[in-house]
This record gives sequence, C-alpha cells and structure tokens, in this order.
Amino acid sequence: MKVVAFNGSPRKGGNTELLLGEVLKVISSHGIETELIQVGGTDINGCRACLKCRKENDGRCHNNSPLMNEFISKMEEADGILIGSPVYYTDVTAEIKSLIDCAGYSMRTGKTLRHKPGAAVLAVRRAGATHAFDTINHFFLINEMIVPGSSYWNIGIGRNKGEVLNDEEGLQTMRTLGENFAWLMKVINKEGV
Repeated sequence: MKVVAFNGSPRKGGNTELLLGEVLKVISSHGIETELIQVGGTDINGCRACLKCRKENDGRCHNNSPLMNEFISKMEEADGILIGSPVYYTDVTAEIKSLIDCAGYSMRTGKTLRHKPGAAVLAVRRAGATHAFDTINHFFLINEMIVPGSSYWNIGIGRNKGEVLNDEEGLQTMRTLGENFAWLMKVINKEGV
C-alpha cells in the first residue's frame, strides 16, 4: 500500500509540507509506504477545456506540461491521496486548483480514484481554511473517494515558515488524521473493497 501526498505550497519546507509530514509520519509507522510530491511552484497550468482528454478517453491531460501527467499517474498508482495547500484568499494555490481540475476531469472517464481514501491538509494564517478544505474535498467526493475524518478540520495555523509547529492542536489533528487514514487503508485492503 502507498500514500502519495501532494504539496501545493511553493515554499519548500514550509508549513504545508510540515503538516503533510506529520500525517505521513503516522501513516508510515503503520508500514504503509509514503511519498511527498512537490506541486507548488511547478510549471503546470489549469484546464483549457480543449476536451482532448475526453476525445482520447485515456485519462491524460493533452494540453498541459508533462508534469501534470506525472502527477496524474502518481494519483492512479496510489492507494491513498493527501492534498495539501496553504490558504490563499480563502482557497487553494493555483497549482493545486490546476491539479484537481485537470486530474479530475481527465480521469473521470475511468473512475480510477474510486474507493481510494483522500484527505485535505491546510496551512492557514487565520481564516478561510474551511473553503479551501471544501475545494479539495469536492475533488475527492466527485471522484467517489472516501474521506476519513479527524478530531478537527485538517488545519494547522501558522504564517511564517515553521510556525505550524507551535500549533499543538493542529499537529494533533494531523496525527489523528494519519491514524484514521492508515486504519481506513488497512480495512479497505483487508476486505478487498
């Protein structure tokens, strides 16, 4: 089993990456392989409505950078997906929006994400995180994925690099999410759902 986490922050080593790392640490402690992929700051573009993915029906984006299809392949191969983003004006980064739009639209033909666990992780300075949380969860739900809960919304508070490490409630929320995510993956794998 493998969980792939997509970091939508252009700031490597920043708060979003730290929060994703907290979740991945717990998941990997259950013997589940993990991988963190840097999406923020990459050269991907939003969907251009060319409809080539629907015409070709191959689950690929035909009008974007090669990285987009690498990210889509990582989603297809994963048994579980985390998507993390800092909150920019009450929503996800442009790179994460591009990822969920292009991946979601091009993969809908084959329903390749169906029944996989997926969870959002957000780093926020103060407010707007629940809207960004909804944006990512809408991607999971429209793709028939299973969204595990935690002890609170999957949000860590901090603006400057490393400040989320002072948010003990946020860190505990990430640890609980990691436990619930790992449990769900084991249940799905055991039962063959």
